[in-house]
Amino acid sequence: MGLGGTFDHLHEGHKFLLKTALSISEFIEIGLTSQELLKNKQYYSKLEDYETREENLKTYISSITELQRINIVEISNWSEMDKYAQDPEYDGLIVSQETYDNALKLNENRVKKGLEPLVLIVIPLLKDEKNNKISSISIREKI
Repeated sequence: MGLGGTFDHLHEGHKFLLKTALSISEFIEIGLTSQELLKNKQYYSKLEDYETREENLKTYISSITELQRINIVEISNWSEMDKYAQDPEYDGLIVSQETYDNALKLNENRVKKGLEPLVLIVIPLLKDEKNNKISSISIREKI
């Protein structure tokens, strides 16, 4: 099972995604986007660096399960993401509503290569007490 993202300023939405993945799969591979890939993100200067984001992931995951259940890979471009999604061993992707369209593209590429499409598990976006979407962008905006 795989999932991916920036995981900047790890928040409840990220945690929900990770908990969901770990509840349905013994092992997950996490594609963590590189700094280079994030240059066009809003409030880029407030983004945590790759090492911080990776360490925060490991710290959180180790608080709920063993780190041996995960593998974190750096994703620095779309073709790398596609490469991991083309692994015949992959059987599914956990995505948010926001990343669902990307998952559909990855599945199209799998089918073109004669592979079975991945099972896509879509989790809802979480909202805060003011009914706003919880996101890293809104966190960076407030910093």
